[in-house]
Amino acid sequence: MRIALLGASGRTGAALVGQALDRGHEVVALARTPAKITASASPRLEIRRADVTRPSTFPGLSDADVVVSALGIGKGEGPGALVAGARRLASAGVRTVWLGALGSGVSSRSGGLIYAAVMRLVVGSELAEKAEADGIALDAGATVFHAPDVTDGPPSPSPVLVPLADLRRPLLPPRISRTTLASLLLDEAESGRHGNGIVVPVA
Repeated sequence: MRIALLGASGRTGAALVGQALDRGHEVVALARTPAKITASASPRLEIRRADVTRPSTFPGLSDADVVVSALGIGKGEGPGALVAGARRLASAGVRTVWLGALGSGVSSRSGGLIYAAVMRLVVGSELAEKAEADGIALDAGATVFHAPDVTDGPPSPSPVLVPLADLRRPLLPPRISRTTLASLLLDEAESGRHGNGIVVPVA
């Protein structure tokens, strides 16, 4: 497949680029600052500058089979990047797998009471933007991942995707490793199994 990866310069984005290349895909790595992309050179890797806050310069994605977004809100950035990114991908007309956050919007209580309290404390004002961006992605037909806390731990031996409606609320705050999350995002990009809706990656 030819997979476009938005947010390719971030830590989860870097994991996605590496794993997608390892699986034999062609990768279009999208980042506001291409020099920050750390992937090794490959004939199957194309890097494009993509600033979601500047729609007039955002590259076309019609040559991609699917887009996976690992876009986040970086330090020092003002509000609006997630919503702008969701709007750019919604207008691209390409099947999208969108990375959101458990504990935002409709999943505000789905991670458990402790997790909800931590999200309010750590993420705070960004929760509303995350929910708005998710809504735009969902309205455009995307599969939206509501990922729990992401760690640098080892890959999980048996991760699964659970539709949000079927998720059993955990007692302790849930976590997932970055490598596991990237693998599940790519699985969904390849299969399109879950279609339009919210799923939760469970390690």
